[in-house]
Amino acid sequence: MGFIKKLYDWVLSWAVHPFAVPALFLLAFVESSFFPIPPDVLLIALALAKPSLSLWYSTVCTAGSVVGAMFGYIIGYAFWQTLGSYFFEYIPGFTPEVFDQICKSYEENSYIIIFSAAFTPIPYKVFTVTAGVSKISFLPFIMASIIGRGARFYLVGILFKYFGATAKKYIDKYLNLLTILIVIIYFMAFYFIPEMLK
Repeated sequence: MGFIKKLYDWVLSWAVHPFAVPALFLLAFVESSFFPIPPDVLLIALALAKPSLSLWYSTVCTAGSVVGAMFGYIIGYAFWQTLGSYFFEYIPGFTPEVFDQICKSYEENSYIIIFSAAFTPIPYKVFTVTAGVSKISFLPFIMASIIGRGARFYLVGILFKYFGATAKKYIDKYLNLLTILIVIIYFMAFYFIPEMLK
């Protein structure tokens, strides 16, 4: 748990780094297409350090995530035959069973599915890539991504803009428990994806 605290402090230090905002954009971008670590940790760290800029950080995070979603869509649409094995082997939650279930579910209501994945802890990259493979309509895909990701990240931004000092106190006090809960939720999302899409 000492390592987790050190990692938390290191992430928080990015709030005063000259490249903190580009780093947030880049992390949000890669998480939507192939990287396993969500951008929420850095977003929260920046918002904690500078609550007055939290909505700006949410904007950057949303923009990076939506652009990354477009990239994930392109990967699935044009490069799946080449890169598919990489995702199955190295991306957590990306299994052939999950892939097949998501592709089938797009036949019913792709907009709701993309929005739900964008807003919840479900690994978004799984859905952006499969959206491209399934060749769902691009405009509804982008709209659902903007609304879902925006709602998720602006919720964080609003929370820390108005309750930043209080939130920081509790996060510092209950960091270990909070980390465990995030891990549990993240892995439960992996488990429940196939069940949710049946």
